[in-house]
Amino acid sequence: MDNLTFIREAFSTFYSNNVDRVEIPKSIESREFGFTLFKEGVMVRHKGFMNPEDLKDFIKRNVPSNVYYSAAYYSVPEAKMDEKGWLGSDLFFDIDADHIPTKCDKKHDTWTCKGCGLKGKGKTPEKCPNCGNESFDEKTWPCEACLETARSETIKLIDILMDDLGFSDKEVKCSFSGHRGYHVQVDSEDILNLDSNARKEIVDYVTGTGIDAAFHGLEEVRDGKTSFIIGPSLDDIGWRGRMARGLYEFLLTAVDVDLKRLRLKKRTIERILANRDEILESWKVNGPWNIVEGLGLEGWRKIIHHSIAFQSAKVDTVVTVDVHRLIRLPGTLHGKTGLLKISFPVSRIEDFDPLKEALAFRSEDKVEIYVDEAPAFRLGDEVFGPFEKQKVKLPLSAAIFLLCKNAARVID
Repeated sequence: MDNLTFIREAFSTFYSNNVDRVEIPKSIESREFGFTLFKEGVMVRHKGFMNPEDLKDFIKRNVPSNVYYSAAYYSVPEAKMDEKGWLGSDLFFDIDADHIPTKCDKKHDTWTCKGCGLKGKGKTPEKCPNCGNESFDEKTWPCEACLETARSETIKLIDILMDDLGFSDKEVKCSFSGHRGYHVQVDSEDILNLDSNARKEIVDYVTGTGIDAAFHGLEEVRDGKTSFIIGPSLDDIGWRGRMARGLYEFLLTAVDVDLKRLRLKKRTIERILANRDEILESWKVNGPWNIVEGLGLEGWRKIIHHSIAFQSAKVDTVVTVDVHRLIRLPGTLHGKTGLLKISFPVSRIEDFDPLKEALAFRSEDKVEIYVDEAPAFRLGDEVFGPFEKQKVKLPLSAAIFLLCKNAARVID
């Protein structure tokens, strides 16, 4: 039996027994659906369903490798794109470890040049260093560190959406994507008719793009012949407070090399590091703006600009501004992992365990496969691997995971 046939049979069994786990989106009759199919390897889209049962029957009969639905509502979902009749779109954010720099990618992510076959680890280069080809086979893994990084960004995003933009916990919905990140949806009448430009404004806000401390309370004030600097406080609302908290977070752990990157003078860096405790303590009163000798308005501006990254959320801009975007449907399987896209309340973001709660295949039966190469990975409470060119017997969930990652093959 080949890999695709094995995976498809496992997906078919899952959907036959668990199709009611598929979450039906609001106003299903106005949504476009898309599917990728195993053997054809193509995207089938512009599908529409009038009721949940028709969608579930389609999934059980066709056993897609991935299931998507539109963020948009249409008059005629099955029509060509320019004839659908756009009625509005939910607001989605995609936070994926693929778009966030992590130190662990050099341990587990690999790329192979499709031109010359050169292999490498870590982030895929724009061009092959050997032949200049720009096309690669990439293999990324959802490790614990990557998922924690994505979770941290998701927490910041939820905080901004609720504290700064005023959405309620009933309007903000969170899901594990089934691979390396999280999806956050805002379900509110207030955003339905926003166009791409308006959504880009929201993206700029959550990512802190274009934030300038000079417009958020950092300024030099003159009093007669003397002058002093004032700035934002930790408990200010919006980006004023976020800048202050980001600055505090940066200065809490900054070392010499961090400050040198900001091109501060050597003597200023020495004074910042020597007075770190006093600087941090000063936030209880008026802030650190006038404590460090030689550090003026422009110096603080540089440090704040760098510190914004500590408070901004790293989201995939393209996903949010695309009002026709197809989003993976919650309750369906991810074709790259065999894990479920699973929804959970935003209040659970800190304790949600994606590698445990998104497990779809829970059979204790073991499957023998040949693994070419795979880093150590956890599913549920068990850690598997690392593996390299070896036969292993694994639980169905771990075997499906490696087969979906194209890191192993079924042994007849």
